[in-house]
Amino acid sequence: MKEHFRIALKNIRKKRLRSLLTILGIVISITIIFTLISISLGLENAVKEQFRQFGTDKFFIEPRGQLAGHGTGAAAQLTEDDIKTIESVFGVKELSYWTAGNAKIEFNNEIRYVIVMGIPLKKSDVFIETGFYKAEDGSLLKEGDERKIMIGNQYKQTFFKKSVKVGDKIKINEKELKVKSILKTIGNPQDDKLIFMPLKDFKSLFPQTKDRIDQIAVQVYDEGKLKEVALNVERKLLKARHITEKTRDFRILTPEEILATFSVVLNIITAFLLGVAAISILVGSIGITNTMFTSVLERTKEIGVMKAIGAKNNDILKIFLFESGFLGVIGGIIGIVLGIIISKAIENIAITQLGTTLLQAATPIYLILGCLAFSFIIGLVSGFWPAYRAIKVKPVEALRYE
Repeated sequence: MKEHFRIALKNIRKKRLRSLLTILGIVISITIIFTLISISLGLENAVKEQFRQFGTDKFFIEPRGQLAGHGTGAAAQLTEDDIKTIESVFGVKELSYWTAGNAKIEFNNEIRYVIVMGIPLKKSDVFIETGFYKAEDGSLLKEGDERKIMIGNQYKQTFFKKSVKVGDKIKINEKELKVKSILKTIGNPQDDKLIFMPLKDFKSLFPQTKDRIDQIAVQVYDEGKLKEVALNVERKLLKARHITEKTRDFRILTPEEILATFSVVLNIITAFLLGVAAISILVGSIGITNTMFTSVLERTKEIGVMKAIGAKNNDILKIFLFESGFLGVIGGIIGIVLGIIISKAIENIAITQLGTTLLQAATPIYLILGCLAFSFIIGLVSGFWPAYRAIKVKPVEALRYE
C-alpha cells in the first residue's frame, strides 16, 4: 500500500502544472459548497440563538395580507377589541401590540424616510422582550412618557452625517420628539433604523391608523401549553370577529412555525446554489477523467514494465485510483481553505458594512471532513474508468508502445 501511495504521489509531482489545472474545477466547486454550507449553518445557528433568547412562551398574531411588512396595511385589520378577546383566554399571561407607519424624519437639515412604531407603554414589557431591546444610552420608554422616542443604533453611527445623541430632537412628520434612548444594536440593519414612540403620540402623527394594530405578541403562563393556548385564542378570535376557518383574516405564528418557515426558505436557496456548484463538480470530474486518460496513454510502456516484473491488475488499479483520489483531495484542501477565507470575509463585511451579525461563518469539523471525503470520492469516481482501461493494457503490446 505504501508503494502505491509513493508512485501515485510521484506521478502527481512530475506533472505539477497539469495537476493544478486539473483540480481547478474541484477547487471551485468545494470552495462554493463549503462557503454556502458554512454561511447557511452560521445563519441558522444565529437565528436559533435569537429564538432561544426570545423564549418559547410567546406567539404572534397578525392580519393576513400584510406581505410588505408592518405599516403597509392589509385587507383585514386587528383592532383593540381583539386585544380584549385575547386577554380573556385562559392561559394568557400578558400581551403587547404595536402599530407601524412610514414616516418622514428630519435631523440637522437631513431628511430620511423610516418605519416608526407605536407601542402602548402600559403593555410594553412583552414587546421589549420580543425584540431584545436594551438601552445603550439613556433609558427605555416607560408609562407616562410623552413626545419621547427610542431610536435604533444606526442613528448613533452613520444614518445621519451627524450622530444623534440622547436629548436631541428629531422631527417626525413635522413634529419634534425628544430622544430618550438609543438602543443597543440588534444585528439587523432594518431593525437598527426603527424608531419607537408611545402609541398615543403615534396616533397623533398617523391619525389614519385609528385603532389599527399591526401585530400582537402573546405570552403564556405555561410554555408547554403554548400551542393549546394559541388554538384557544384562534377559536375565540374567529367567534368574536364573526368569521370561519375558511374566511379567517388573521394568522397565528408560533416560534416553531417561524423557524420552520425560515429553514424551508434557507434550504431552497441553498439547494439552488448547490445546484450551481454541481456544475463546477461536473467540470472538475471531467478534468480529472481527461487527465487520467492522458496519463494512461503516456505511461503505457511503464504499465507494461510493471506487469512484466509481476505487478497485478489490482496493483495497477490502485495506483491510478490513488492518483485520481489525491487530485480530488488536493483540490478539496485548497477549496476548504479558500472557503474558510471567503466565508469569514463575508461575515466581516456583513458586520462592518451591513451592520448585521446574522451572517456568521460556521466551520464545524464535520463540514471540513465531509468536504474532504466528498472531494476524494469525486476523484476516485472520476479516475475509475481510466484506471480500468489501464489494467486492460497487455504487457507485450505495452512494452512495444512508443
